[in-house]
Amino acid sequence: MAVLNHPASRAQAKRAAPRRRSWGQRLRRFALLLLLLLPLLSIAQVLILRWVNPPTSGVMLERSFELRGAGRAASIDQQWVDWSALSPHLAIAVVAAEDQRFPAHSGFDTEAIREAWQRYRGGGKSLRGGSTISQQVAKNLFLWSDRSWLRKGLETWYTGLIETLWSKQRILEMYLNIAEFGDGVYGAEAASQHYFGKPAAQLNAAQAARLAAVLPSPRKYSVTAPSAYGRRRAAWIEAQMQQLGGAAYLRPIGSGAD
Repeated sequence: MAVLNHPASRAQAKRAAPRRRSWGQRLRRFALLLLLLLPLLSIAQVLILRWVNPPTSGVMLERSFELRGAGRAASIDQQWVDWSALSPHLAIAVVAAEDQRFPAHSGFDTEAIREAWQRYRGGGKSLRGGSTISQQVAKNLFLWSDRSWLRKGLETWYTGLIETLWSKQRILEMYLNIAEFGDGVYGAEAASQHYFGKPAAQLNAAQAARLAAVLPSPRKYSVTAPSAYGRRRAAWIEAQMQQLGGAAYLRPIGSGAD
């Protein structure tokens, strides 16, 4: 016992005991681990959805919470259909309306970004360019609808992932199944049944153009009772569909189908 209680022995035992990490060290270690894990988890998330159809999306969940918060029933109408059950007219209609360079770009339309910058430098009130279909899929599927820099940064990351890990056909198939076509109406099948009483595979060019015309603001514009602007936009989209060459314009994106 005399040996154990000797000051030198106690000092040696103290040096031999493992040092306990401070809370600050633990927090830094956890933050570093999180920074390493989150990119890996997001890559796995996107890779799985290359083959697995999602049961919902970030924007659909957000809308459900909004409706519940307003004391309304969270009614979300959405039915997934595969690429083969989607009208080729609708596919070319949304490309004509939203992202005409979709088959060629790698997720970001640099020409549209450059044009938006030039407008801004020329006196435009805001620096805004049209989001590509790939960017809209990244936002609608994985994220939320506000305009924060955080969301924009995550949108950029997810856009790069889906362009790398999915085919163009899968990106467009996903878009057509999760895009909002009216308050609580998501995806081509639900929209086609809701507005035209037919499956999405049977949509003709005019009906497809009417659906695509509401995409900029589906809770503001109406498919069934379009305003004068809505009618002009639908007519413009239908003309653009023909000018691009119709469904044949998208034929190359099928070569990389999953």
